[in-house]
Amino acid sequence: MNDLVKLPKSAVFGAANGVMFMTFFGALWASIGIAGSRELGAPWLLIISGLVTLVLLTGAISLFGKARKMNSAAFTPEDKEHWRKINRKFGLIFGLEGVAIFIASIICNAINQFELFFPIMALIVGIHFFPLAQLFRERFYYGTGAVLCVLGMITFFLPMEATIGNVTLIATSAFIGFGSALTLWVTGLRIWMTILKQLN
Repeated sequence: MNDLVKLPKSAVFGAANGVMFMTFFGALWASIGIAGSRELGAPWLLIISGLVTLVLLTGAISLFGKARKMNSAAFTPEDKEHWRKINRKFGLIFGLEGVAIFIASIICNAINQFELFFPIMALIVGIHFFPLAQLFRERFYYGTGAVLCVLGMITFFLPMEATIGNVTLIATSAFIGFGSALTLWVTGLRIWMTILKQLN
């Protein structure tokens, strides 16, 4: 995205969808972390997660509003076709990611090792950012993908449970949940800020 000089409506809509995806999936990962932490940090972890989700959701909605106000007639048919192809490729990458996660969940259940599912899911999500980085010309996505993959790999070596004070938490879920949530939220904020700069 950073290399593009002009943005058609479809690009801004795509960025708004990107922020929405990061918001939603970041909240999903945070819920995994909150469940793993059990009563540790309650209710502040839930409150912080809700506030971050609300802020990013506001950002996504604001981008949708800006996109609707843009004049699509200012862009050539070639520009529109270019962004149509990008959106189609994004849909394919996102679809393959979903299929891979579904297959991973089936396998982990079949071998009765569901504790492996969350780190494997983080690896799958991380890997899917690498083609997205090339597709959207956004080098920041390489960092997002790498961080998620590293978090997933580290989680394999963590103990399932840990005790802090009087609370026994699910260490793997807390670590991968909050780590992945923070990574996606930072990425969503980056998308939002980048598009705002390009629109100004």
